[in-house]
Amino acid sequence: MATDPFSLPIAKLHLALPHCDDIKSVTYPYPNRGYVQFPRLLFYDVTYLFSVVMDSEEETYDDVDSGNESSGDDVDFAMEVEVPGHREKQTDSDEYPFEVLSTEEIVQHMVDCIKEVNSVVEIPTTTTRILLNHFKWDKEKLMERFYDGDQEQLFSEARVVNPFRKLNISIIKVPKKPISGTEECEICFTILPCSHMTGLECGHRFCTHCWGEYLTTKIMEEGVGQTIACAAHGCDILVDDASVMRLVKDSKVKLKYQHLITNSFVECNRLLRWCPSPDCNNAIKVQYVEPHHVTCKCNHTFCFSCGENWHDPVKCHLLKKWIKKCDDDSETSNWIAANTKECPRCNVTIEKDGGCNHMVCKNQNCKADFCWVCLGPWEPHGSSWYNCNRYDEDEAKAARDAQEKSRSALQRYLFYCNRYMNHMASLKFEHKLYASVKEKMEEMQQHNMSWIEVQFLKKAVDILCQCRQTLMYTYVFAYYLQKNNQSVIFEDNQKDLEGATETLSEYLERDITSENLADIKQKVQDKYRYCDSRRKVLLEHVHEGYEKEWWDYNE
Repeated sequence: MATDPFSLPIAKLHLALPHCDDIKSVTYPYPNRGYVQFPRLLFYDVTYLFSVVMDSEEETYDDVDSGNESSGDDVDFAMEVEVPGHREKQTDSDEYPFEVLSTEEIVQHMVDCIKEVNSVVEIPTTTTRILLNHFKWDKEKLMERFYDGDQEQLFSEARVVNPFRKLNISIIKVPKKPISGTEECEICFTILPCSHMTGLECGHRFCTHCWGEYLTTKIMEEGVGQTIACAAHGCDILVDDASVMRLVKDSKVKLKYQHLITNSFVECNRLLRWCPSPDCNNAIKVQYVEPHHVTCKCNHTFCFSCGENWHDPVKCHLLKKWIKKCDDDSETSNWIAANTKECPRCNVTIEKDGGCNHMVCKNQNCKADFCWVCLGPWEPHGSSWYNCNRYDEDEAKAARDAQEKSRSALQRYLFYCNRYMNHMASLKFEHKLYASVKEKMEEMQQHNMSWIEVQFLKKAVDILCQCRQTLMYTYVFAYYLQKNNQSVIFEDNQKDLEGATETLSEYLERDITSENLADIKQKVQDKYRYCDSRRKVLLEHVHEGYEKEWWDYNE
């Protein structure tokens, strides 16, 4: 029987890969973070690896294929996957159930999905994986389409050969494969023994070397994993996993292929999301999707719905607009509109840098003389060098209104953006405060305080960071919020929390001496409790507004 690329006895892993003493880490793509290194992926200390594990018959593959097309019927999944530890469901204070999955558990979950579907539809496991990927791992949707729709069309759309019918080679005009003798590879045009040729169920056959080079290029250079098509021109049949693992000889290429498949599984599954922390390889699995915070084992908290840092009280769609606004040039355009004018002849943007209203366009092809105030030709102005006495009430009012509107919009944006960025910067400094607080905790223990007694400092920094993060996103919420009576209450809560947060930050940055030790402890405890309560009051008020539809937005 053939080996299966998803057979994963993790704890008792049999490596079918060559030993590579010089490989210490491998770089692979993960979502939202470019390319990162996983130093723990060592060949002698494996924590995550697909393995080509032979079944009980211990049948092995030679370096060259036997000449037979790969058959998914020979593929069997090893379901006795040993995952270290016990995976438990985690819930937060609001009872939003979720699980934190390691890479091994992600693969196990993928295997379980394939096994569940395969036990019903009874098709080759590698074909099942391709079908599931086509339906974004929605098992119910796949099975509904499988039994209620046109199966031939289903397999065609998923780009796999229908396993329930024997392919008629003559229909697709592929020469019948000789049992013995030689064949010409249609890629390198080398005449080779038939045993050196192999192909997919579509019937297209090439030499094993060309297959290996083709797959390596697709995986390593193009980053394609789950949608590698047959190497034949015009053929869109997908290469199955077993064929990839059989034809690719380089262990690094195999490992990247396995990562690409796993990554695709997480990205396609709406109930799974990678932890966005750059140093984390875990994923979060939920039972249903909603904008709610989840916390990974790496202690990173984020919104499952959008993947951004947890952004309560602002909703995902407003945060997305805010981030886009901060990233693009919209506010640069506002500044230009508020502080510059266009040449009335060539439309080049001009900034006034002197007191004289007589402007000369610097464009060598224009050099127009005009008045900065009215943008009319300068010649009729006579000797009025510093003021314009030509007045058109309608045009002047329209120009003033447009410029004033741009200036007002720019000032409003800068007001909220500056405070948003200030709290973001403070939050980064607050995270560094943990190291300073650790030293202070050790210092306090030298003044006859126990380890338990000094934990209030760490608790204070935790709450300080939570308050900073909440305040940061309140300014995004406030930017889009229309004024009403409830918005005034919100701003009062925001002001109160902001003042208390700044006081707490000041307390934590003070030097600790034996003389002020008791006083500081009391002040810090009182203040972080107050901050925590005010933060909850602010958030509860905003959430109440969502329920009672108090909030209207300037979008």
